[in-house]
Amino acid sequence: MNLKSHAKYGLQKSRNLAEGLLVDFKTREDWLFQPHSKANHALWVTAHIALADNNIGSVFRPDSARKPDGWDELFWFGSQLREDTSLYPDHEEVYAYYQDRRETLLEVLDELTADELSAPAPGADGQGPLAGAPSMGFAFFFIAYHEGIHTGQLTVAHRALGNAPFFEPQS
Repeated sequence: MNLKSHAKYGLQKSRNLAEGLLVDFKTREDWLFQPHSKANHALWVTAHIALADNNIGSVFRPDSARKPDGWDELFWFGSQLREDTSLYPDHEEVYAYYQDRRETLLEVLDELTADELSAPAPGADGQGPLAGAPSMGFAFFFIAYHEGIHTGQLTVAHRALGNAPFFEPQS
């Protein structure tokens, strides 16, 4: 197997896990629920992951980028949750963007050449998400585990809302 197929598997697996949880977030209140005052809510997590997909896709194909105005301030690295929840877009809009950005990211991955995937990664200074990565292609692995990190946050909110575990033990 090559890097592309491994990366695609990771992206699809992380997305399947997150979507398996998000299906139980039905109302705006569910999407904005915080199990702890410092915890990110599902709306923030979903938009943040979508922006990360958009960002990585645009590194390779700048013309693939599409980002709603004001979303960096609401959902990007360093943003703080807002007490005024009316500032947040509707969860259907966020979820549609989340799906669109992953679809676009997978399309970008499909069209990349071996040379583009094997290009040196930035971060020789030890900074950034790709610091120490053997090549640019590892950006797709970063996105998969980044989503996994935030899926852990979704899991806590999912359970705190009274939902059953995503994985039930087999007896």
